[in-house]
Amino acid sequence: MRLIKNGKILTMAGKIYEKGCVLIDGKKIAAIEQSIEETEEMEIIDVKGGWVMPGIIEAHCHVGITEEKKGIEGDDCNEITDPITPYLRAIDGINTLDAAFDDAVRAGITSIMVGPGSANVVGGQFVFMKTKGRVIDELIIKAPAAMKVAFGENPKRNYGGKEKMPGTRMAIAGLLREEIFKAKAYLKKKETAAQKKETFELDFRLEPWIPVLKKQIPLKAHVHRADDILTAIRIAKEFELNMTLDHCSEGYLIPEEVARSGFDAIVGPALTTRNKIEVQNVSFKTPGILHQSGVRIAITTDHPVIPIQYLPKCAGFAARDGLGIEEGLKAITIYPAEICGVADRLGSLEVGKDADIAVFNDNPMQTLTHTLYTFIDGEVVYSHEHVHTPKEICK
Repeated sequence: MRLIKNGKILTMAGKIYEKGCVLIDGKKIAAIEQSIEETEEMEIIDVKGGWVMPGIIEAHCHVGITEEKKGIEGDDCNEITDPITPYLRAIDGINTLDAAFDDAVRAGITSIMVGPGSANVVGGQFVFMKTKGRVIDELIIKAPAAMKVAFGENPKRNYGGKEKMPGTRMAIAGLLREEIFKAKAYLKKKETAAQKKETFELDFRLEPWIPVLKKQIPLKAHVHRADDILTAIRIAKEFELNMTLDHCSEGYLIPEEVARSGFDAIVGPALTTRNKIEVQNVSFKTPGILHQSGVRIAITTDHPVIPIQYLPKCAGFAARDGLGIEEGLKAITIYPAEICGVADRLGSLEVGKDADIAVFNDNPMQTLTHTLYTFIDGEVVYSHEHVHTPKEICK
């Protein structure tokens, strides 16, 4: 058992302990109290006033599937040979030895949503996973966790120049509608065959749509411009699907429409150049405006667009520009856990949840703040003592 004591405990579940303790038993949180009696079998970790929080969560990134400094040899993010590839699985392209995983752990980021990029109209299946370990099958929390779809410039640029659809936004929407229409017909035939106890031949390319159609996982829609956001909403409503609006850069221009859709927004990256037409209006004000309109928000780096270790700082900029400190912290903990469908295990410090915990010497959204400890499944996977002395880190 491990006891974290003398911490400012931010549970993200409605309660804050200005000076409290968290008890870890195995891989789970066993207790959270102002004071917990110490016993001989406990490993005591005195954080001396550090901020104790749920492990930080990145709701949209390409860690391990777009490796750093490895060029085409390490880039498995986009299969740019076919605009419709729902059967591709992120778990088959992620290298857990990518240096970004260590960067994430050092920043207190304990779990991430990883998947294909936005070159295709349908890119494939995302996975929700933890950030420490070598065997991806042992890190998976949820797979598949979402189905990637993309609107706007990227599919147009990758296929329009090849004299192949899609070359327009109309074609993107048309191809997606056609694919979902086929998937619905396939599911109906499969269900009818099951009812009649008839033989049914499985279609590998359409099977991945079944959890989407049954609302077990959402569409994960790459959308920057307001018109693309509205098209994504239109199609999801037409086929009665769940969806997250990823990037949602111009969502602040249509906040009421986004709120009425009922879909969550995973906002970012904003700490980057405006290198495409569709991101000309990117702003750290977007999360605050959408939140004030009633939209649930998560912040994303879209790593490697922004290095993943700067996720807490991106939340800080959003907090400064209208989101606020409390909502900024929630946007990298409990909200992404809820949006990604893993809040039963992650996102808040509560008894029975995974002991994924991040400890900082101050507010992690501030630039001078250091990570003191990162715990994943109750194990210390990062300690500041490896790179700093306690005197340096805590003063």
